[in-house]
Amino acid sequence: MDFDLLAGPLLALLLGYLLGSIPFGVLLTRIGGAGDLREIGSGNIGATNVLRTGRKALAALTLLLDIVKATAAMLISDALFAGMAPLAALAALLGHLYPVWLGFRGGKGVATLFGIVAGYALLGDLSWAAPAAYASIWLGALAFTRFSSVAGMMAALVAPVVAAALGRFDVALLFLGMALLILWKHRGNLERLLAGIEPRVGGARNG
Repeated sequence: MDFDLLAGPLLALLLGYLLGSIPFGVLLTRIGGAGDLREIGSGNIGATNVLRTGRKALAALTLLLDIVKATAAMLISDALFAGMAPLAALAALLGHLYPVWLGFRGGKGVATLFGIVAGYALLGDLSWAAPAAYASIWLGALAFTRFSSVAGMMAALVAPVVAAALGRFDVALLFLGMALLILWKHRGNLERLLAGIEPRVGGARNG
């Protein structure tokens, strides 16, 4: 087997995973003196839990960086290894969900998937309608329900629908797999929602 044929895909996967696995929430709260994020609130490493520390700026920065790391992985991989952006995207999401540095216990992936959808738009493989729809559903559902988990899951599920509506069924299939991973990471939230005990944003615990 020709190693040169495998080098691009393997390096794209590695690059995507390493960028995706950077736990910005944990790093920023520690640097900011807010303690270990994994011991606060839900223990999740995403922006919602960072907000629970009372550091709104850190929460906003965590959200931005969790988005950008996936987009960066795709753009860099596309520049270095043409056609490998989808592999880098998948690896970035897996890195965020299962970072080796944190014992494979990562975040929920909603912001990172948005970064992937935006990456496809930046590369010209999807219309900007896709990230616009994702953001609209995410923010709209959050404002309406005040459940971070519900908003995140709804946004993740709309990604494959929009990709399919735009005629990119290959991307829709990839997004569907990613959405299912995000739903799996939200299984605890789903159990609390069904039990009627899932706190809303601003409560003592939500992740």
